[in-house]
Amino acid sequence: MAKKRKKSQKADGKKASGIKQPTNTGVDGNPNIGTIAEEQANIQVAQIPVNPVDSEDASPLGDTYHRGPVILRGQMIPSDNTTANLLKPDQDTDWLHMDPWRVLRIQSEFVDGFGALAELGPAVSIFGSARTQRTESDYKAARRMGSQIAKRNIAVITGGGPGIMEAANRGAALAGGKSVGLGIELPFEQGLNQWVNLGMSFRYFFVRKTMFVKYSSGVIVCPGGFGTLDEMFELLTLVQTHKVANVPVVLYGKDYWQGLFDWLDGPVAERGMISKIDPKLVTVTDDADEAVDVATSMVA
Repeated sequence: MAKKRKKSQKADGKKASGIKQPTNTGVDGNPNIGTIAEEQANIQVAQIPVNPVDSEDASPLGDTYHRGPVILRGQMIPSDNTTANLLKPDQDTDWLHMDPWRVLRIQSEFVDGFGALAELGPAVSIFGSARTQRTESDYKAARRMGSQIAKRNIAVITGGGPGIMEAANRGAALAGGKSVGLGIELPFEQGLNQWVNLGMSFRYFFVRKTMFVKYSSGVIVCPGGFGTLDEMFELLTLVQTHKVANVPVVLYGKDYWQGLFDWLDGPVAERGMISKIDPKLVTVTDDADEAVDVATSMVA
């Protein structure tokens, strides 16, 4: 009996050894679970039908190209790029004359002007002709105005040119004050006069006039031509429309300005083109000292 049992156990062992074991085993000898899971997932994916609507909604434009805040797709994507264009050795200079570049130049003028004048303190602007000769009474009056304003520790701002502008700058400089000249690029004027101790030149009239208005607490207008009239009427328009505070404006030289006021009080007012109070926005005088008193009246 014992011999039969041994034979039976041997036979069972042989049968057990004949069983084919799994070839992929895990750490514990179990079948490779990861491989089986992947096969099952592949079967499931293969069984998911493709929705024809999804393929129809797909954009034919392809990739998205970013140029700063701008996005470009499809045929709008450029063949070059910004950095490559910047580093190109052979470029034309037409872009120097295009509006986007002009905008940057205008911006730079505003930045430079604000930076130069921000700490100037109270100031009075004096406008007048560049053609006034040094021997004329208007030149001498403007020089006195510049001197008197500077002695009150108030800066004098002019267009920086010759004539009335030079006279006012000269008076301020010799009085030890701040003598500011805001010039403009013109073909027939030779830069800033020698009496300016803080000066800038501008390309654009509107930037220059912004500086006059922004940093002036008062204005004196001496006899002058188109440029003087332009500066005067733009300032009066800003005051009239309340775009700026009520800046005192003085016209020096009654005889010179009388014809203008005859026209304003006459046909212009009679036809309702201006209000009757508009001419009262200015003070007209023949006294240089009175002009200074009025122009500086808003300075504490």
